[in-house]
Amino acid sequence: MTRGPPAPAEGRGGAGATLGKALRRARPHLLLALPILLLLVALGFGAAAWRAARDNAAIAALVAGKDVPVSLDAPAPLLLARVQHLARRGVTEEIEPLIEALDRRGETDLSARARYALGNARLRQAFDHLERSNLDPAGPLITLARQDYRRALQGRPDLWDAKFNLDVASRLLRDFPEFDRKTGDELKAEPKKIWTEIPGQPRGEP
Repeated sequence: MTRGPPAPAEGRGGAGATLGKALRRARPHLLLALPILLLLVALGFGAAAWRAARDNAAIAALVAGKDVPVSLDAPAPLLLARVQHLARRGVTEEIEPLIEALDRRGETDLSARARYALGNARLRQAFDHLERSNLDPAGPLITLARQDYRRALQGRPDLWDAKFNLDVASRLLRDFPEFDRKTGDELKAEPKKIWTEIPGQPRGEP
């Protein structure tokens, strides 16, 4: 008894025909959906370009010295620009939350640069106090600046300016051990003598 042609071949042909019919029926709907899909993609790219342009404009404004508010969920480069702007103005109390936001995102490089800027701001404040022979607040600021430089170097061991300024802060503490005192008489010294013995101002960007 002879067998007929294999049934699966006919089945495959039937399935292909069914699929072709389904595609032909869906074609008008696909043609209608395609422009909408392309429009949504274009809107997405446009929104991304607009956000990038807005962030770049905010960064440029901060670099130019304009006080632009920045939220903690802003892009990391914008957070760094805000930190550097605040550091140049000496507004150190507003910087820590911004650096913590960078730390939470794992932005090691940008966080290191932000720590370096904060250390510079604190060291400049210490120098300002020393210029006025106001020694009591200078010591804590130098200690905090050293901590900032060390944390910056943990994230960026190749940050040479942070190494240099860390050495400056360390030399200040060595030259004036009275900074580490918690109690005791105020250090008495002639202002000119103090100023001529301390090293130079912090280097590098803010």
